[in-house]
Amino acid sequence: MKVRRFGVSLEEDLLNKLDRLAEKHAFPNRSQAIRYLVRDALVEDSWQADSEVAGVIVLIYDHHKRNVVNHLLNIQHDYTSLILSSQHAHLDHDNCLETIVLKGRASKIQELSDRLIAIKGIKHGKLVISGPD
Repeated sequence: MKVRRFGVSLEEDLLNKLDRLAEKHAFPNRSQAIRYLVRDALVEDSWQADSEVAGVIVLIYDHHKRNVVNHLLNIQHDYTSLILSSQHAHLDHDNCLETIVLKGRASKIQELSDRLIAIKGIKHGKLVISGPD
């Protein structure tokens, strides 16, 4: 991939914020921080345009809660075209971690995520979206 140089003019306050962001994320330079911000904005645009995106749903739940596992599986079976893989891990005697890797239309991924996170017994759920490019 060819790299092209260009000039950017920023107000001093905004430049200072960019430098703090670069430091916070341990970017080696401003260029890397700008790349991160541009890519993040492009993913957000893909999300808003209901484009095809990739994502992961992370769920923490108590497997002892009545029917939580059955609900999780039943809902996932309604979205098999989106689900690339899932992984289940036992955190301790009561708590499980499930990750579900997805690819598809942003709106359908959000719909699946909302349904899973809303299940009674889910302690925490998070959807992370990225572009497939």
